[in-house]
Amino acid sequence: MRLLLAEDERELSNALTAILKHNHYSVDAVYNGEDALAYLQTEYYDGVILDVMMPKMDGITVLQKIRAQGNTVPVLILTAKSDVDDRVLGLDSGADDYLGKPFAAKELLARIRAVTRRRTEAASPELKLGNLTLDCSGFLLSTPFGSCRLPNKEFQMMEMLLSNPAQMISTERFMEKVWGYDSESEISVVWVYISGLRKRLLELKANVQIKAVRGRGYYLEETL
Repeated sequence: MRLLLAEDERELSNALTAILKHNHYSVDAVYNGEDALAYLQTEYYDGVILDVMMPKMDGITVLQKIRAQGNTVPVLILTAKSDVDDRVLGLDSGADDYLGKPFAAKELLARIRAVTRRRTEAASPELKLGNLTLDCSGFLLSTPFGSCRLPNKEFQMMEMLLSNPAQMISTERFMEKVWGYDSESEISVVWVYISGLRKRLLELKANVQIKAVRGRGYYLEETL
């Protein structure tokens, strides 16, 4: 599971990164709000730990911006502030949970498990974009012009793309989530599967395309 940690206190960030990696999370650490926003706009994450008081852009603003862009990644807000109004502002801005400093590592880990679990449990059995629908219970990809049942890996990739249409997903992320860390497959296999999914979208006359940005990854775009 991949997390973004946005915390400007370097010692705390290093300590949290060590704890999270020890508990089998993959962690990207940033130290200001602008970098946090940039990472969230270009990478795929399963969860975000977001400090409120950061240089360049505060955590609440980062949160509001990604929610306005349609990014539904689970967000746990960290702050030294304990005032009720601050907690309410964070939650009203789209945070999934709120944890005041100081906190115990066990509580942080429990909160992360909770917010990421709630997202999984609340996942819709159908994902939609444009005229395209993915039935997650039956692996069925369809449009008004037809349907097809996706093989497992194609389904996982399309589910990732449709679950986060506002996020670019890197080739490495597809490899991690679909093939696993220990896979012996070459990274070029991702392109092969993307090519196959593009053909399916054309056959179904979907008004959705898989776009690529060289060196960064893939995302879905609805066409007019």
